[in-house]
Amino acid sequence: MLSFVVGTGRCGSTLVHEVLARHPDVGFISNLDDKYARCPAAIRRRSGLIYRRTPPWLNAKGRPRFAPSEGYRALAREVSPLLVDPERDLRGDDVTPWLAARLRAFFDNRAEAEGSPHYLHKFTGWPRTRLLREVFPAAKVVHVVRDGRAVANSFLQMPWWRGHLGPSGWHFGPLPAAYAQEWETSGRSQVLLAGLAWKLLMDAYDQARSGDWLEIRYEDVLDNPRKHFEVMLDFLGLPWTPAFERGFARHAFTGSRAAAYQRDLTAAQLSRLTGSLRTHLEARGYPL
Repeated sequence: MLSFVVGTGRCGSTLVHEVLARHPDVGFISNLDDKYARCPAAIRRRSGLIYRRTPPWLNAKGRPRFAPSEGYRALAREVSPLLVDPERDLRGDDVTPWLAARLRAFFDNRAEAEGSPHYLHKFTGWPRTRLLREVFPAAKVVHVVRDGRAVANSFLQMPWWRGHLGPSGWHFGPLPAAYAQEWETSGRSQVLLAGLAWKLLMDAYDQARSGDWLEIRYEDVLDNPRKHFEVMLDFLGLPWTPAFERGFARHAFTGSRAAAYQRDLTAAQLSRLTGSLRTHLEARGYPL
């Protein structure tokens, strides 16, 4: 069984992916497999075992660590750069027989090497799920959503964010006409552009949604992690085992940055951002 965790980025999908990867039946691409084209077969076979025996504090971001990865370098090497940084969302009609064969081999070979009955991979940015479902029709999707104001604020603080170059130089291609006009009217606000990126991506997720799809809010996970990981495991067909309980207990769930956007943005910036995202926020139950 192959499943995917997806989200806009800066949305909590890494936490969800890393906790689910604590399950003994789950396999994944590790950061070493991603980085090294000739990753030792022994590490690839034992990725789950190594990760599940490593305390989370040794796997913290910002330090050398062993953890699940989005595998973009490995995907670019072994499948195609198309999957890594597309300028629009990918659809079923983007799949060629050549691409489908390489993508199946990429995941099938790793799942077989690790021997895990359930393989879990994460993509952020564009959904890509229409392309993925063309190749893997039975795949399940866990979509992690976060308040767009928090996502926009986090985008602005990331070293990889290219929004300062405007839509001609960023990650997501041209803005739709209505969003482009909104950006121009704002005086080309950088804060608003980050919010428009979230809105553009959420539009793509709404269009891509199909089949076995679970949408879950990051804020709800932080508020009651046990309840919502039970929901995710049930959706994926995985039992809450004693081994998963031990892995789950190793994680600390804190909402210390959940409302950081209220501190990091000025009142005027936040007002403009909320006004722009209002409809999309209301659709997912976020308070205004």
